[in-house]
Amino acid sequence: MFRLIYMFFYLCGYLLYSLPSLAKAKKLHAVNKAENDEKIQTVPKKWAAGFLRHSGCKLEVTGLENIPDGPVLFVGNHEGDFDVPVLMAGIPKPFGFISKIEVKKIPIVAGWMEVMGCVFLDRSDRRAAIQSIRDGIKQLKAGHSVLIFPEGTRNRGGELGEFKAGSLRLAKDSKVPIVPFMIQGTADIFENNQNRIKPGKVKLVILPAIPAERYEEAGMEQVANDIKAIIHEERDQHLKGA
Repeated sequence: MFRLIYMFFYLCGYLLYSLPSLAKAKKLHAVNKAENDEKIQTVPKKWAAGFLRHSGCKLEVTGLENIPDGPVLFVGNHEGDFDVPVLMAGIPKPFGFISKIEVKKIPIVAGWMEVMGCVFLDRSDRRAAIQSIRDGIKQLKAGHSVLIFPEGTRNRGGELGEFKAGSLRLAKDSKVPIVPFMIQGTADIFENNQNRIKPGKVKLVILPAIPAERYEEAGMEQVANDIKAIIHEERDQHLKGA
């Protein structure tokens, strides 16, 4: 419990500390140039690395060589809340999340997510959800990378949920590569520990990219199933070796 309280104050303190940087980031974001993404995300990535370090999370990342140049759609499994800092700290390429609309209500956090190029998705409003997908496509076409959890919710380290093919429309309509990733261990740090932070090891594996030509030939439903199968197999291998 002490660690959870400590991390809460760490988060709040860092957010307040980041306000001057957020003001500068908003000016860079207004220009909407992909080359500014790395500068904008310097502070969020430092926060993510510090958050993992202070929480006792030891991150192991493999497969970074599989990330191609240019904008990509990152697609992977969603174990728990710690997935967010793990991905921000583990993937050097700047990207924005497709995030649930509720996060937009959190002061300062929402501001940082907007300048990072995140897109807020309201699942309860079909029309708004369609517009969010269009916004994500626009981001990718402008040269910004995007990350989505096609399961739509946390699986807490259990069976993978359905990988919704509709979420991959982001890649199809923008004609960018899909980069699958596998996360293993984040749920054990928080969700599976009665929502208390427990130090542990997390593995992030970046899998080979899927070029646009591949999923245009196979169809998005098939690609979604293939990605889920690849991630499932990768996770099983790591669980057996744990």
